[in-house]
Amino acid sequence: MMKRAFALVTVVVVALTMARSTPAAVAAQGASVTPPEQQVASAVLPLPVELRTSATVLGYGTDGKLTTLRRGTGTMTCLATDPKGNRFHVACYHNSLEPFMARGRALRVQGVKDPEVDSVRFREAKAGRLKLPSSPACLYSLTGGAFDPSTGTASGARPLFVVYIPYANATTTGLTERPVQGAPWIMFPGTPKAHIMFVPTM
Repeated sequence: MMKRAFALVTVVVVALTMARSTPAAVAAQGASVTPPEQQVASAVLPLPVELRTSATVLGYGTDGKLTTLRRGTGTMTCLATDPKGNRFHVACYHNSLEPFMARGRALRVQGVKDPEVDSVRFREAKAGRLKLPSSPACLYSLTGGAFDPSTGTASGARPLFVVYIPYANATTTGLTERPVQGAPWIMFPGTPKAHIMFVPTM
């Protein structure tokens, strides 16, 4: 009797473990989406205060798909943290960057992986099929930590902001193309994704 009971418990445990590890079960576990108002509140945090209320916010519906949570009247678009991600990350960028950003998201949905995503976007930009900003365009982000809806803060998140200037390089800007601690530098110089990096230390 004891052996049969032990065997039954073992079968149940194995069955539950297998059920939790199936793709459907994993998807269900990762499908938890925070309420829209919390997504909006956290998504706009990287921005200067005066730009937050007018920003457009993209977030996730209960189906896990990206959608527009708030249509803003300002110049910035913010992206809520991905519920399927393994860390808190929100970013806000100038509306002129939306074609470039949206194309990247579409390619990833199609299964295109980095760095091929950039390779495709670079080819399309150079061919004139992908619109790029005509003037410097800023992006702000917060990464890591956790958002606390009761305080509206993201304790422990690391700030970063960059200024996109397509095709910029050291010659056109006077900035180094080498990462520098405590000073701005250009990442992806000479490409459609060229941008000045700023890593705040405050």
